[in-house]
Amino acid sequence: MNDTLFSVRNLVVLVSGGSRGIGKAIASGFAERGAQVIISGRDEETLRSTASEIGKTKSVSHRICDVASASSINRLVASVIEEFGRIDTLINVAGVNRRKPTLELEEADYDFIMDINLKGAWLLSKEVARHMVSAGSGSQINITSLNNERPVKNVAPYAMSKAAMGHMTRSLAMEWGPSGVRVNALAPGFVLTDLTKKLWSIPVMKDWVIPNTPLRRLGQPADMIGAAVFLASAASEWMTGQIVYVDGGFTAGYNWPIPEGGGQ
Repeated sequence: MNDTLFSVRNLVVLVSGGSRGIGKAIASGFAERGAQVIISGRDEETLRSTASEIGKTKSVSHRICDVASASSINRLVASVIEEFGRIDTLINVAGVNRRKPTLELEEADYDFIMDINLKGAWLLSKEVARHMVSAGSGSQINITSLNNERPVKNVAPYAMSKAAMGHMTRSLAMEWGPSGVRVNALAPGFVLTDLTKKLWSIPVMKDWVIPNTPLRRLGQPADMIGAAVFLASAASEWMTGQIVYVDGGFTAGYNWPIPEGGGQ
C-alpha cells in the first residue's frame, strides 16, 4: 500500500546547522525520502562537502548563514524563497556549547552561545514564519536538548538557551497555530557525534550514561530522522507546541542502584 501519511516527498526543507552531526543526519534523511533539502551553516567548505556527499543521488543545496546575524538570516530566507517559492519545513539545529563552570565563563562566552542557540533560532523561525503564515501552512522543528528537562552541570548558558527554546516552541505554536503553522521540538538524548567523541571516550562518562539509558547505548545522529520526518509529515498534523524526547529513555526516570528484589 502506498501510504502517504508519513511522506515528506517534494517538501522544501531548510535545515540550519545542517552540515554535520544531527543536522547532517536529518538533512540526509529528508533527502533520501524525496524532499528538496537546503542546508545552512557558517563554513562554506563544510557545507559544500556535506551537500555533495548527501546530494550524490538526492536533491540538496547549501547556503552560507550565520544565525547570530539578522541580516544573514534575512538573506538566507529570501534566497530560498526566490529559488524554491516556499519553505514547507524549517529545522532549527544550529547550536554551540562551551563546557565550563559559570565562574570561568566570560560575557563573550554567554553571548556566543545565546546569539546562536536562542536568538538565532528565534530570528530564523520568525523570518520563515512570515512566509508560512502567508501560505497558511508549515512545520517548524526546533532541536532542544535534555537540558530542557533538567540541566547538565557546568553548561549553564547552553542549558538556559535550550530551556528557553522549549518555551519558544510553545509560545510560537500558540501564536501561529491559527494560521496553520505548527511548531514542535525534538530533545535528543546523549548522542555520539564528531564533536562529542572525545567526551564519550572518557570511561567514567560512558560508565555513567549507559546504565542510566534504558536502551543501553548512546544515540546516533540518525536516530533523530524518524521523529523529524514524523513532525514534518501529515501524520502529526494535529500536533503543535510539543517537545518529543528522543533519548533512549534517559528521562523516563532515575535508575538508582537498588539491589534486585527491592533491597529488603
